[in-house]
Amino acid sequence: MKLKIPPVVVLAVFAVLMTAVARLLPGLTWLVPGRLIIALELAVLGGAISLSGVIAFRRHQTTVNPMAPAAATTIVSSGPYRFTRNPMYVGFVMGLMGWAVFLSNVGAALLVLGCVLYLTQFQIKPEEQALLTQFGSPFADYMVSVRRWL
Repeated sequence: MKLKIPPVVVLAVFAVLMTAVARLLPGLTWLVPGRLIIALELAVLGGAISLSGVIAFRRHQTTVNPMAPAAATTIVSSGPYRFTRNPMYVGFVMGLMGWAVFLSNVGAALLVLGCVLYLTQFQIKPEEQALLTQFGSPFADYMVSVRRWL
């Protein structure tokens, strides 16, 4: 893998950066009616999506450790993996979107896209390459049939 930074740490770094941007650039703040409720809904939904990915991996008795994709024992294509190859990351990003809504700052919200791009380049693509090496054409077929994000 290109970088060995756990995705949860990446998420936390982006959340801190978003907070800093919101404080440093208050002119980019906008009024979001019901922002607390929307933020909580996004966070809870994101948590549920991530958890459903973990549960699917556990049911198939394969690793949930994103730092060791070579330890995977099977391709999971059921549950949320029918709709996205990365439900855990989708859930993380939804939580970050909730944080952006709570902060109500355009600059902070743009960092969510930065997080998606970072995770795609430095976490997901290397994971996919490791899984292609390990599982070959069955994983390639899965990649063709299910989107990376949504």
